[in-house]
Amino acid sequence: MPLISTNENGIYCAQGDFYIDPWQPVNNALITHAHADHARWGNKKYLCHRFTEPVMRHRLGADINVETIDYNQQITINGVKISFHPAGHVIGSSQIRLEYKGEIWVITGDYKLYDDGMSTPYEPVKCHHFITESTFGLPIYQFESPLLIFKEIEEWWIENQTNDLNTVVMCYSLGKAQSILNSIDKSIGNIYVHPAVYNINQAFQHVGFNFDALPIHQETDKSQIKKSLIICPPATDGSAWQKKLGPSKKSFCSGWMQVRGARRRRGVDKGFVFSDHCDFQSLNTAVKNSEAENIYVTHGYEIQYTKWINDQLGLNGQVLHTLFNDNDEDE
Repeated sequence: MPLISTNENGIYCAQGDFYIDPWQPVNNALITHAHADHARWGNKKYLCHRFTEPVMRHRLGADINVETIDYNQQITINGVKISFHPAGHVIGSSQIRLEYKGEIWVITGDYKLYDDGMSTPYEPVKCHHFITESTFGLPIYQFESPLLIFKEIEEWWIENQTNDLNTVVMCYSLGKAQSILNSIDKSIGNIYVHPAVYNINQAFQHVGFNFDALPIHQETDKSQIKKSLIICPPATDGSAWQKKLGPSKKSFCSGWMQVRGARRRRGVDKGFVFSDHCDFQSLNTAVKNSEAENIYVTHGYEIQYTKWINDQLGLNGQVLHTLFNDNDEDE
């Protein structure tokens, strides 16, 4: 029997009796990161990286039962050696390495290879079995340097200021929001965030990360925020909160913005091709660097990327079906 299998609750290690990012409530859950499709409410016990804990408590409840672990710290559960390694996706995101009787598995969770200057950079981990996401697992997805994207955002912000407009940037409240706040030129003007982003920033303060941006509440005087950069989650698009911002230009940050027509479908003025996932070439690099003979593909273009692994990389690729598919336009 393999060390890792799947059942109705998710990815399961029978020897250790724990799940990785389970889909349903279980007794023991190892969590790669705090995004909602990976860290869910209802598990009896959670194990995550220490940077992930405050965000999980914010999202799932302050009273959840959480143990934390540092990168490269090893623990053992019923003979299974477990360690967490940097995934580079968001602050605290982790690959999970399992070893039992000399056989090594790595579950990547979501990950990216470039160093964003904030998240602990991705660490290649050699293994026999490599479970990888494939959110952007098609050759069309080739992303430019994020530094170029931040420059584009800055130039657009300046252009909007000359027209007395706010600049609204829609992106995930956990991950891309902090990346933009960490990298954008703050001398251009004031930066404000939606309360959902502000709350995540406040959670990260508990583990030493500080993001300087004020929240916009319903009672905020819109004259205070004129010509500002405003970061908010995609769910606010068209909301009463967003309509009260005053004259604005709207944009959306996502890897899906590389697809023709995506900006038009979103109904935004600008689309920035920016993701905290690997593009196609980075996926290939990670697969090769793992030196694994067996590659299991999940979360995205599983069928297409598995075929590429088999036909082009000459490895043993298999589809690992999971409950949720990451092909949504918020990545």
